[in-house]
Amino acid sequence: MASSLVQSLLNPRKNWFAALHMKTVSSRLRKYGLRYDDLYDPLHDLDIKEALARLPREVVDARNARLKRALDLSMKHEYLPEDMQAVQTPFRYYLQDMLALVRREREEREALGALPLYQRTIP
Repeated sequence: MASSLVQSLLNPRKNWFAALHMKTVSSRLRKYGLRYDDLYDPLHDLDIKEALARLPREVVDARNARLKRALDLSMKHEYLPEDMQAVQTPFRYYLQDMLALVRREREEREALGALPLYQRTIP
C-alpha cells in the first residue's frame, strides 16, 4: 500500500508537482547538454562504478564528453546554444538497466553469503 502511494506521488503523469520537478530538471540538464544518468558519481557508489565498467566504451566516452562540455560551459558561465538545447534528451537513460543488473547480482551474492566482488578501501 505504501509503495503504491509513493509510486503515485513520484509519477509525473499522476502528480503535477512531480511533473513540474521533472520539467525543471530537464530544463537545467538541457542547458549543459547532460543526461540524468550523467549525474551519478562512480566515486560515491561502487555499484555505479561497476555498471559503468560494464557499459560499451562508446557510451562511457560519450558520457565523459558530455561531462567535460558541461564543466567547460559552467566555468565560462555560459549555456549551450538554443538550437543545441532543443535536441538534447536528458531523460534518455543508458545506465539504469546495467545498474539494476549490478545491484541484483550484489544482492544475490549477499543472500548466498558470498564475498563481495568489490569493497571500498581507505588509502
